[in-house]
Amino acid sequence: MSIELVPGRCEGHAVCEAIAPEVFQVDDDGIVQLVPGGDHGAETALAAVRSCPVAALRATP
Repeated sequence: MSIELVPGRCEGHAVCEAIAPEVFQVDDDGIVQLVPGGDHGAETALAAVRSCPVAALRATP
């Protein structure tokens, strides 16, 4: 599975970071970033993608 960030959509709610901090990190500007080396295929990563309140994340097979 691959995770994509949807440009311009993140509002910095940090729900993804709360669920999967090993995969997502909200930077100082309030924009989500993928953590290098994080397990982007983990179930917690997929749960975080699904939990984004503004659909700023997309999981692709």
